[in-house]
Amino acid sequence: MRFIADGMLGKLTRWLRLMGHDVEYLNDSADEQLIERARAEERILLTGDVELYRRSRLIGISAYLVKGKDQAEQLAILAKRLNLKLEINPQNSRCPICNSEIKSATKDMVKDAVPTNTFKNQDEFWICTNCSQIFWKGSHWIGISKTLMRAKELYATL
Repeated sequence: MRFIADGMLGKLTRWLRLMGHDVEYLNDSADEQLIERARAEERILLTGDVELYRRSRLIGISAYLVKGKDQAEQLAILAKRLNLKLEINPQNSRCPICNSEIKSATKDMVKDAVPTNTFKNQDEFWICTNCSQIFWKGSHWIGISKTLMRAKELYATL
């Protein structure tokens, strides 16, 4: 599935990209631009704006009004509604920053681009094919795993 997200959904955009979904994020675009881009690129419009959601639906744009008090709840509700898997597999993920594909990188490829301790303690790295951002399962991965676990628990109750 391909999505377009409004400026209210930056954090959700990053999560969906990590889960492997193509998500265009338009932080400062007018509603008309979001609607036109969703139509032209056949993307599902994700928004937290009730009025934008209603306008989109009235003219036949596939749109979803994102609800939820936090990331886990938003992910659970969206996954249930759109039948998304609540999983992150770096082999299928997209760059959370620019939305491009990421690919595996060898340690030698990232040696001079990551902190020394990271290089010593990590064996798996991924690099964005566009912005060259490097990723690894560092200490932040614990928080990511907890949020996904909570989203799965919420999903089961919906």
